[in-house]
Amino acid sequence: MFKGSITALVSPFKGNNLDLEAFEKFINFQIKNGTNGIVPCGTTGESPTISHEEHKLLIETAVKVSNGKIPVIAGTGSNSTEEAVDMTKFAEKAKVDAALVVTPYYNKPTQEGLYQHYRAINDKCGLPIIIYNIPGRSVIDMSVETMTRLFELKNIVGVKDATGNLDRVDQQLKAMGKDFIQ
Repeated sequence: MFKGSITALVSPFKGNNLDLEAFEKFINFQIKNGTNGIVPCGTTGESPTISHEEHKLLIETAVKVSNGKIPVIAGTGSNSTEEAVDMTKFAEKAKVDAALVVTPYYNKPTQEGLYQHYRAINDKCGLPIIIYNIPGRSVIDMSVETMTRLFELKNIVGVKDATGNLDRVDQQLKAMGKDFIQ
């Protein structure tokens, strides 16, 4: 289900308000031009700076406009475990195909803290979860060992790896096999 080019969507604004018309056109442009999936409300979509209401509206709009033509992987992460759980539950009810959950930024959790954060989301939701490991922004790098532990949970399916370390792809493949989406 998750392969190929999956576009991280911007959240367009007109003045101080979301420009849903531009957002819908952008999604349709992606579909028309053959993208294999879309990601609303990732960090490219300004997720840390939009309101929860805007976040939810963008997720609902992406699901409505894509209309099952391509997968929707909603950004639902937060540095607050409770907020990440709540947003992931919302995305699940909105019928997205998966959640992209960024490692908790600013908090600098330990590897065990990362495990517990993702486990809490996993245990309270039924949606496939893709780890977003972006140490340049979150100031923490999830280790391959922690990912391997998380992959044993029912909903953790893969990683969007933004470490810039190409050796990680091979390390993750060796640790978790071909079923772990990268």
